[in-house]
Amino acid sequence: MDFTTTLQVSQAIVSELSGSSYVHKMQGLLFKSQGFEKLGLKYLDHYDEEMGWVEKYANRMMDLGCVPQINLHQDGKLIEDPKAYIEADLKLQREGVEKLYQMLPALAADPTTYDITKAYLADEEEDQYWSEEQLDLIEKIGMQNWLVKQM
Repeated sequence: MDFTTTLQVSQAIVSELSGSSYVHKMQGLLFKSQGFEKLGLKYLDHYDEEMGWVEKYANRMMDLGCVPQINLHQDGKLIEDPKAYIEADLKLQREGVEKLYQMLPALAADPTTYDITKAYLADEEEDQYWSEEQLDLIEKIGMQNWLVKQM
């Protein structure tokens, strides 16, 4: 069986997710330093969760005899305003979810990677819903009240 598509998709996810998860870690540290302990922990936990997905895809690649490449090309700037960060992250989440939906059909011939990607997609959708919920809460209770809840 030809696993070219599996390896290409897995490598793309490993590369992209490694960089974006690091941004989440740094944002978590920033939010904690600002006194927003809960929000900081949310993003630090998100880093751990995403690195778990990187590990799953890297292991799958190695199971297929391919050594993952390290391609970290993401430049980034931390965003001090929590709402602005959630808005920016939500935009990326939506784009990522769309890409995952597009990747799924190409993985149909490889049920193992398909199942990993399907589970990863569900996890990303959950993250997207969390971000949307937070922005909705900010609208309903106001920024200051929401920030207090993040301490």
